Amino acid sequence: MTGKISVLLVDDHAVVRTGYKAYLSLSDKIGQIYEADRGESACQMYSQHHPDIVVTDLSMPGIGGFESIRRLLNRDPHCKILVFSIHNELVYVTRALAAGAKGYITKSSVPETLVTAVYKIAQGGTYVDPEIAQQLAVSMAGEQDEAEKIKLLSPREFDVFCLLANGYTVRKAAEKLCLSYKTVCNHGTVIKEKMGAETLAELTLLASRQGLIEAREN
Repeated sequence: MTGKISVLLVDDHAVVRTGYKAYLSLSDKIGQIYEADRGESACQMYSQHHPDIVVTDLSMPGIGGFESIRRLLNRDPHCKILVFSIHNELVYVTRALAAGAKGYITKSSVPETLVTAVYKIAQGGTYVDPEIAQQLAVSMAGEQDEAEKIKLLSPREFDVFCLLANGYTVRKAAEKLCLSYKTVCNHGTVIKEKMGAETLAELTLLASRQGLIEAREN
């Protein structure tokens, strides 16, 4: 892109906005900086000024950060959004990226990271805090490993796994699959061994990560 980058800074704390606005202003790459204290006003400001990038917190009053991302992208699918949050837990990162954010950094990052992320995303790229990116890579590798383990289950074992993970008791699972109680127990033992799990709770968590949890039938 040519010219300076215009930024919409969204955070409900005025002191925080003032501090980061002052820092962004030090960069010769950054131009106009707009401010909003919550998602609702951010959407209005975006429609009015069409900044090159939106830098937003997640924990805010009103509609909050995730809904703000959704609404901004509904207004403009090309909207470039960088999440700038106190949260470094992967659940926030993955949800934000899945919602359409182009980057994620934490407020504990060194100040230079903010300018680097803004510039890279404004140029059409993506940016995730390096430490978080490493955690994401490890997490994704773990999920891939789990997916490979699931492939080792026989069709019947897979059926039992899904039912138990979705809250069926052994007896209910046996009735649904027309198997004996003992057979389902045996399948459960083999499934735990193949999946490297010791408890039903671990199997349920694994199934959740793999998208296998469904609404239980009545």
